[in-house]
Amino acid sequence: MRFYSFNKENGKRITAFNSNFIMTRIAKTESATHTGIVFLNPGETIGFHQAVVPQILLVIEGEGWVRSYTQEKQRIKKGEAVSWAKGEGHETTTENGLTALIIEAEELLPFDSTSSPKT
Repeated sequence: MRFYSFNKENGKRITAFNSNFIMTRIAKTESATHTGIVFLNPGETIGFHQAVVPQILLVIEGEGWVRSYTQEKQRIKKGEAVSWAKGEGHETTTENGLTALIIEAEELLPFDSTSSPKT
């Protein structure tokens, strides 16, 4: 399980084509990709299961807890993301509610320039 930030501060200013905005890259894939939004109400859980393919969970609202086989529950909040490898067991829970974007793909390569293990 790897954590990283997709906040504005970790983005890059884009000025090509007379543009002026900041973009934070999430992932790259060359295979079929599935994306979805999950809505967890207070007290709800995405139960412990193995990732069928590599996946990223990006919290866009709220906060909660995530864990894998080898780690204790760790807090995750708006603006943070976590990725799991294929076959890695994981779970997501929340006390107050959480909305997240999930990206799943066989060849998912997170842009993790800000990646860090949480302690």
